[in-house]
Amino acid sequence: MVRIEQHQMCRKVSIDSEMTIYNAAELKASLQPLVLTPGDIEISLANVHEIDSAGIQLLMLMKMESSVRQQGMTLTEHSPAVLDVFELMGLLPWFNDPVILTRGGEHGA
Repeated sequence: MVRIEQHQMCRKVSIDSEMTIYNAAELKASLQPLVLTPGDIEISLANVHEIDSAGIQLLMLMKMESSVRQQGMTLTEHSPAVLDVFELMGLLPWFNDPVILTRGGEHGA
């Protein structure tokens, strides 16, 4: 579900599941401790094939808590499902992460 790799002062996190109300508590338990330890956080969303408002709230919480602790947090490799919801809710500017659009309509970052 959540894989974490330590790279010097940055933790690279891959979420390999949906981010919905059904697993939000479990995801929060895995992700929230990351903001309690020093270092930047990079979260890959490439394998998130479904996301709802609970998943969005968790990402927003992580972004706000890392900002309060003066840590960098970047979302990368946005899946099409994530980008669709971000665009629908007008959240691309709020997260302010680079988004790369590839040929064929696939998204990445």
